[in-house]
Amino acid sequence: MAANRSKSRSAAKKAKPAAAKPGPAAAKKSAPAKKARPAPGRAAKAATDSKAKAGASKKKADVSKAKPGTSKAKPGDSKAKAGTSKAGASKRGAATKAKAGRAADVLDFGGFPAGSVTRHEVTLCLACIFKLFTNQLGLAPRTAYNEIRRYTPTVEELTSRAPARPFFKPSSEKDARCPYCEAPKRWHASLPVYRIEGGKAADAARRTLLKKLPVGEGEFQLQEEKRTARQVFFEWLERLGQTLDFEEDAAWMPEAARAFLERREPKTDWAAAFEGARQVRRSHRLDAGCEREGARLFLAPALYNEVLLVQYLVSRSHRHGGRTFEGRLTLPDLVGRLRHGGHLAAHGITERDRFDVLEQLVEHLTGGDAPARLYFIIDRRQLLERARNAYERQTT
Repeated sequence: MAANRSKSRSAAKKAKPAAAKPGPAAAKKSAPAKKARPAPGRAAKAATDSKAKAGASKKKADVSKAKPGTSKAKPGDSKAKAGTSKAGASKRGAATKAKAGRAADVLDFGGFPAGSVTRHEVTLCLACIFKLFTNQLGLAPRTAYNEIRRYTPTVEELTSRAPARPFFKPSSEKDARCPYCEAPKRWHASLPVYRIEGGKAADAARRTLLKKLPVGEGEFQLQEEKRTARQVFFEWLERLGQTLDFEEDAAWMPEAARAFLERREPKTDWAAAFEGARQVRRSHRLDAGCEREGARLFLAPALYNEVLLVQYLVSRSHRHGGRTFEGRLTLPDLVGRLRHGGHLAAHGITERDRFDVLEQLVEHLTGGDAPARLYFIIDRRQLLERARNAYERQTT
């Protein structure tokens, strides 16, 4: 038993040094645990470095985010540029409209005597002309365009009652078509013609207007023709008849009377005289001019008799006999009224034949064979614009 105790004591002494002095493997295993606890200064430095790296990465992320934002800002810039371009386009459009408005204001006939200017309008089909030049004559589109620009239609072509191709009467339809080739409205060009009668009252205003017209670019075409006073009057009377509606006597009779009186005495304000007037009568109290009493307008006998004659002349081709303020009158009725009213004696007409009397009345009314001049202004602005657009469509 003593031997066993000594053996156990020697084994314990040997076991204690082994527990106190760990082996190399244990030391290696415990080393990482010691390295995981760095010193406070190193830990702070490492934390600062990590924060700096995180800040740098965040800045990079912000920069990377900012780049797409910059790319998003570019469309905004493009929108701004687009807005600027739209604003510029709108300004250019406003300038063009203002220029067109100024050009339209050039034809101002406010200073002319009433009844001295009449307007006639006809429509020209550019498709018909281009087809004629390019298909039948074999011209190049540019040559055809130049020929159209140099084309100067005559007054007879523009004022004819039955226009011939490529001219036709204007239409108020939205989708108007050419009656010859069925071309749409974008091929149509309007050609207004302004007819100015020569005379002392209109010559000064006509010269002032002609000085303002830009004739160098071909926008306006000027023509002058010689006539007799009788021809001028009956041309005016024919155009007047084309504008009247003979179905309602109460509407066209005052209108015809006013149109003649404005031509007869342009210095009188006949628009104010006829405003609200329901009846037009003869007044023997007046030697000249007119007088208004309520809804009735009274004319001097000479003016009233001339109004009856004009109404008879303008309506006899539309009615049986002539329609006047005195009702329907045949030629014997009209001559009889004028004779008994002293109108024939006032003009020295002594013939007994009614046709001779009518001829003498017309001579005094119109001025007979006295020389007269007519001035025509043809507005070609829309023709030049539509021709340019048509040429661009032909070449694209």
